[in-house]
Amino acid sequence: MPAGEFAAVRSAGFEPAGQVFGAAVYPLFATAAVSCPGTAAPSLTPPGRVTGWAGPAARIAQALCDGYRTAIDRMTGECSGLGGHGIVGAALQVTETPGDNFTAATVEFKVTGTAVRGRGCPPLARPFTTGLSGPDFAKLLTDGWVPAGIVLGISAAGLHDTLVTTSSGPWGTGNAEVPSYTSLMAHVRQDARSRLEETVRGLGAEGVVVSAMTLRVRSGECHAHRVGADHFAQAVITGTAVARFAGRRKAARPPSLAVLPLDAGGAPDSPSWPR
Repeated sequence: MPAGEFAAVRSAGFEPAGQVFGAAVYPLFATAAVSCPGTAAPSLTPPGRVTGWAGPAARIAQALCDGYRTAIDRMTGECSGLGGHGIVGAALQVTETPGDNFTAATVEFKVTGTAVRGRGCPPLARPFTTGLSGPDFAKLLTDGWVPAGIVLGISAAGLHDTLVTTSSGPWGTGNAEVPSYTSLMAHVRQDARSRLEETVRGLGAEGVVVSAMTLRVRSGECHAHRVGADHFAQAVITGTAVARFAGRRKAARPPSLAVLPLDAGGAPDSPSWPR
C-alpha cells in the first residue's frame, strides 16, 4: 500500500491487515455464444426486463456474474482469515487467454485489494468491500457514509445480422445508422444500470459510487445459419454501494457572514479604507 493510502486509512481509524486476492478461471466457451440469437433487436421498454438474458446471451451474462462473484467471495474469505473488517481499493480485472494445441482458451477473473481492521471494533459477519482508494474511503467515512459492498450490473444481448433485416435500408447504400445495432447497445447499457440499482437496493444501501463501466460488442460467424453473423453486446458496471451511518445526519452549514469595509468613523465603503 502506498504511503498516501496508508496514511488515509489510518486517519479513518483503520489499520492495514494485508493484501488479499481472489481469482476464478472459466473455459472461454462458457462466455461465448454457440447458437443464433435471432434477428429481433431487444426492446428498451419496459425497463428492467431482460430480453438479453434469454437464449445464448444468458450464458454470457451468467458466466460473467459467476466469475466476478466467485473472485470477490474468495478475496473476502482471505480478508476474514486475516481478521479484517473490510477491503479497500479492490481492483477487478478480466483477461482472456487464447488456446493452443495443448491448452484450452480461458477467461480469468482477478480481484486484489487491501484488508483493513478497525481499531477496537468487533468482528463483522461479512467484511465490507469497496473499490474506493484509501483517501476516498476516508472521505466517505468523514462525510457520514460507509461502504456496503462492491456491486455489479451485468447485461448481455445478441442479434443475428442477415445484411438485410437489421439495416436501415438496402445494404450498401452508404454511411447510415443501423437502428437495430444502436438499440442493441443502448439496451444492454440501460439494463445493466437497472441491475446495478436492484443490487444496491438488495444490500439496503442508499446510493452507489460507480467506478467503471465497459461496453463491448463482439461479432462472429453464425453457427446456425451460413448467411450472416451474430453480434453480442455486453455491458458491465462496477461500483461501491454506500449507506449512511445509523442515526447520523450531516450538520447544516452555518450561514455566511457579510463583511463590509469600515473606516475609523464606521462608514461603509469609505475611500480611506486601505485596499
